[in-house]
Amino acid sequence: MTNRSCLAVILAAGEGTRMKSTLPKVLHAIAGLPMVGHVASAAKAAGGDIALVVGHGADAVRTAAAKLIPDASVFVQAERLGTAHAVLAAREALARGYDDVLVMFGDTPLVETEVLARLRAPLAQGAAVSVMGFRAADPTGYGRLIVEDGELVAIREHRDCSEAERRIDLCNGGLMAIDGRKALQLLDAVGNQNAKGEYYLTDIVEIARRDRLRATVTEAAFENALGINNRAELAEAEAIWQQRRRKAMMLAGVTLVAPETVHFAHDTEIGPDTIIEPNVFFGPGVKVGADVTIHGFSHIEGAKVAPRAEVGPFARLRPGADLHEKSKVGNFCEVKKAVIEEGAKINHLTYIGDARVGACANVGAGTITCNYDGYGKFFTDIGANAFIGSNSALVAPLTIGDGAYVASGSVITDDVPADGLAIGRARQVTKPERARILRAMRAAAAKK
Repeated sequence: MTNRSCLAVILAAGEGTRMKSTLPKVLHAIAGLPMVGHVASAAKAAGGDIALVVGHGADAVRTAAAKLIPDASVFVQAERLGTAHAVLAAREALARGYDDVLVMFGDTPLVETEVLARLRAPLAQGAAVSVMGFRAADPTGYGRLIVEDGELVAIREHRDCSEAERRIDLCNGGLMAIDGRKALQLLDAVGNQNAKGEYYLTDIVEIARRDRLRATVTEAAFENALGINNRAELAEAEAIWQQRRRKAMMLAGVTLVAPETVHFAHDTEIGPDTIIEPNVFFGPGVKVGADVTIHGFSHIEGAKVAPRAEVGPFARLRPGADLHEKSKVGNFCEVKKAVIEEGAKINHLTYIGDARVGACANVGAGTITCNYDGYGKFFTDIGANAFIGSNSALVAPLTIGDGAYVASGSVITDDVPADGLAIGRARQVTKPERARILRAMRAAAAKK
């Protein structure tokens, strides 16, 4: 199989009306990646080139495709005249002479690479067409796969089935592999003699049989064929994807204390022996090393967390957060575009943005880096072994040297040298008995 060239033709309609959305359907995301991106990832992992067929005017899909699958050839189906007609929009790519052609759909995001490999396998054994099928407890509404003596002889739409055929539980999953040497011959033979006047891809099974070519069925789990047409189905697909990824993470050595409460992105990477407590959300672009502890209710996106670091609970790591080994970002802390070096601690109620916190530094509760003046962002550099007292405001641009101390409650606007002590607060004034006098005055005023 590895020696056979392959072209994946992905059909990606541009409209989103059935999703009740201005966003094209295939651009709705699962695990932070548009559906068509999931399909393309599976196709690329299966090996070969990609041809993306979009509807007329689907500019948003073409723009997204340029980022998601920059190597894909994009073709436009100017008129929507059926699935066979859509595949033929990529005639130029089909004519290049691939061994195998995979026909996939941009709204079936749960297809697995292993299933695509099995779908292609019969082509290497001489079949002209291989169709993915699934078993349904209630097949009502699905096209049926008619099999005789182990060979697929037809795909029959539910409305066209006989009573006997309607009892068949083997249903059409939509995905198809076609012998690349015969693909154009079979597709060009498809007619539009049906109620809709469209060219149906499923007709190539009977055309292949008429030409004494073999057609087969490859069975797979239903989710591989799950097409998304509304927000409820989108949520269903998200749940299935998350369940798959959670299992894969646990089998790879990651502990999920309450798996059903952890949400991963499509590209989340986590090392072994990491422990993830309940209700943790990973957005795109997160890499977590080995032996990390992520406490509950933390939100992490676009961040790197090195081995043996600790995060949370209730921590937020925003894009650009970079936690080095044995560092800690604790409860109700937010870190954005900042490096937290080895052994540094940010334990409570703190915001660190556009900054470096040096090795083994300690940042006290309630500290903030004042990095934004309404127009630009500015950098705060905190040296190794520095100690920042609680409730301090560090006004960037600012440098605090190695081993420096900042007194609690300070507003620091000037650089602090290494091993220096900075105090940026008003001197305390205490007036004896004044509290009792104030209470008496307020009580008298309240009686008026």
